[in-house]
Amino acid sequence: MSDLRARVAEYDARPLAAWAVEFHSVNHLDGDRRHLVWNPEPGPGAFRLFRTRRECRAYIEMRYGYIRNREDLRAEPHGWRYPQAVLVTVTKAGGTR
Repeated sequence: MSDLRARVAEYDARPLAAWAVEFHSVNHLDGDRRHLVWNPEPGPGAFRLFRTRRECRAYIEMRYGYIRNREDLRAEPHGWRYPQAVLVTVTKAGGTR
């Protein structure tokens, strides 16, 4: 049984490459700010991750496509920019419980 646990632990420890949505804003108050977008669904917080760049870009277009046509949101004081698909590496940290 310990051999199985060791193999599962090894599998869980491998880094995972995935695509995430990076939100971007530039304004005089906050400067250049970028952050990964969280899942909008209720429940525990988690980043929205995708297997392919195409899936990520389709989600961005569906959820944030309106930003392209909204000059008021791209101007001060908001300074929103159209979100980008970025490649991230997810690793399992040895945190505490």
